Amino acid sequence: MLLQLNIQNFAIVKSLDIDWQSGMTTITGETGAGKSIAIDALGLCLGDRATTNVVRPNSKKAELAATFDTHNNINAQQWLAQHDLQLESSCECILRRVISAEGRSKAYINGSQVPLVQLKEIGQLLINIHGQHDHQLIVKSSQQCKLLDEYADHKPLLEEVKHYYHQWHKLTKELTQLQQNKQQREAQQQLLQYQVNELDDFALQSGEFETLESDYKRHANAQDLLDCTLQSLQTLTENERFNILDSLQQCSENISALARLDSRLANVASILNDSLVQLDEAGTDLKHYYQDLELDPQAYAIIEERYSAALQLAKKHSLPPESLVNFHQELRQKLAAISNDESRIDEVITQIAKTEQLYQEAGLTLSSSRKCAAKKLGQLISTSMHELNMPQGQFHIAIEPANANARDQEHVTMNANGLDKIDFLVSINPGQGLEAMSKVASGGELSRISLAMQVILADKVVTPVLIFDEVDVGISGPTAAMVGSKLQQLASNTQVICVTHLPQVACKGHQQFFVSKLTDGEYTETKITELSQQSRVKEIARLLAGDKISEHSLANAQELLAS
Repeated sequence: MLLQLNIQNFAIVKSLDIDWQSGMTTITGETGAGKSIAIDALGLCLGDRATTNVVRPNSKKAELAATFDTHNNINAQQWLAQHDLQLESSCECILRRVISAEGRSKAYINGSQVPLVQLKEIGQLLINIHGQHDHQLIVKSSQQCKLLDEYADHKPLLEEVKHYYHQWHKLTKELTQLQQNKQQREAQQQLLQYQVNELDDFALQSGEFETLESDYKRHANAQDLLDCTLQSLQTLTENERFNILDSLQQCSENISALARLDSRLANVASILNDSLVQLDEAGTDLKHYYQDLELDPQAYAIIEERYSAALQLAKKHSLPPESLVNFHQELRQKLAAISNDESRIDEVITQIAKTEQLYQEAGLTLSSSRKCAAKKLGQLISTSMHELNMPQGQFHIAIEPANANARDQEHVTMNANGLDKIDFLVSINPGQGLEAMSKVASGGELSRISLAMQVILADKVVTPVLIFDEVDVGISGPTAAMVGSKLQQLASNTQVICVTHLPQVACKGHQQFFVSKLTDGEYTETKITELSQQSRVKEIARLLAGDKISEHSLANAQELLAS
């Protein structure tokens, strides 16, 4: 419930602290005094859009804070815990809004700065505000559908319908995209298929180009390899007149002999001996290489042809030859993806048909429940209309297929709210047929019907605070007394705050505030005062008789309060 509202420098309010009680609170006051100013301040605490003119003249900023007790509000507690915004020491929830004179705004929940959208989210779990123009909304089909679903607790059924609707919408969007790109994909597929076939035919393997390049270089320079290898062998070991190995052998023997005479040559002798061994191994390996080296023009032609073909393919695709194998795999993947897109079209069409069937089944279940709820709600509202001085009033909720006028299946449209078109029909006078509310009911009658709905639906609303901002406009006499009784009845299990001009409604409050406007000729200020029992008598009398309060009006006021 709402515990306290603090207002600083807001509009024509300088400073206000309002403590709220459980049950029903009524707010009355003089015309133009600003009876709805507390409701406007609460609206800003709940995330309403702020403008610069909400800041009191000559003030730098307006500050608004609303304190709620969430002890019995499990949804609000869970939301606060989920966003790590709960207070450790209590179940209070403090919503605060600071608005600068320049129009900048900051929002806080339990002392932590938050985005404005979070004020709106938590606000929906704390308060439900009904304004004096709400009755204008109930003539709209979308609002009528919403009211019926709220009464019938259709949230789970609606979520199922919406799930299949959004799934269907996503699939149809994907299908449209796939079909629009089909021609482009076909052209791309032809090109990719040609490129893949060409690379498939060439069938270059991983690492093959590097081997080809090495073999090509060897065969292309085979004669130079033979000539140079033979010359090197002659110089190293084969020349009988002079070769390096023989000369090194003689040198090594001489130094070894000297090392026996002078040990300082031992290291030189060892190095020469090691070199002799390595040189001998090099000569042997070089001889084997020379013997294995051969000129094979036929093999060379094959290698040269494949090597040149690899170079041409790489140049054709503007990439290094070493990347041909990876490029080949990438093209295959792209081609497979396009083929998958083609099969995806058939798959999506199948999924759309299945989703439409599931949507239809969920929609029919929702329709069936709506028809049952519509009958009960229609009877309840008809009864409330009789109580609200419309004794011959009848209320009926008509439910028809939303696509009843579609010429064929192609013109049927899916809707996130189900298969139904819902119309609130009303008859006010005897002999008058049921017609749409907007065509039959006057403003005052609409207001009473709206109030009847709000009272009936209030039991279905989980928010623990209900605010009615002059919803009794156009109501008077016995009807007003019945409205007051209904609101008081409603306050037995939820906190009700009602801004009113009717004495029959104001007297039903367990708590009453009086709004007054003071001015010194230069500045104007609004005050909100909680009325004592004696002050309430005078205020009710004022509402009954105007500014000239008589003993008779005072007696009437006492009688109203006593009742």
